[in-house]
Amino acid sequence: MKIKLVAVGKTDDKNFRTLIDVYKKRLGFYVSFEMQIIPDIKNAKTLSETQQKQKEGEIILKFLETSDVVYLLDEHGKNYTSLSFSGLIQKKMNSGIKNLIFIIGGPYGFSEEMYARANGKIALSDMTFSHQMVRLFFIEQLYRAFTILRNEPYHHQ
Repeated sequence: MKIKLVAVGKTDDKNFRTLIDVYKKRLGFYVSFEMQIIPDIKNAKTLSETQQKQKEGEIILKFLETSDVVYLLDEHGKNYTSLSFSGLIQKKMNSGIKNLIFIIGGPYGFSEEMYARANGKIALSDMTFSHQMVRLFFIEQLYRAFTILRNEPYHHQ
């Protein structure tokens, strides 16, 4: 199985990029993982929130295959503990899917088409975080999930 994190907009802060790279490298020991960055929408200030979500969604949907299993990182998604998230990852690996895709939307969330395409929604917290932090938090949780599945000492209970 291959796991991909799709995110809208680049990470400006080099400290975040450094930490994200650390966890991407660690993940490579467990699974084929990649990040795909969708460029920010040009002239976004001239677009309404709905138009911006629509344009981002159109771009993201072009990258998805019909067989991909897609989860949106969304504030209205299901909350998981680290243990239950590792269980979700194990279940998806056992199911034999080829690609598991997680998507971080733009500043206004997702278009209706994106919600219709998604297989599920995951909330990282009830709090709001910057998109740069969400990338780092999600990749760390993905790494943590694999260490839990391997009974490695990274996660403490």
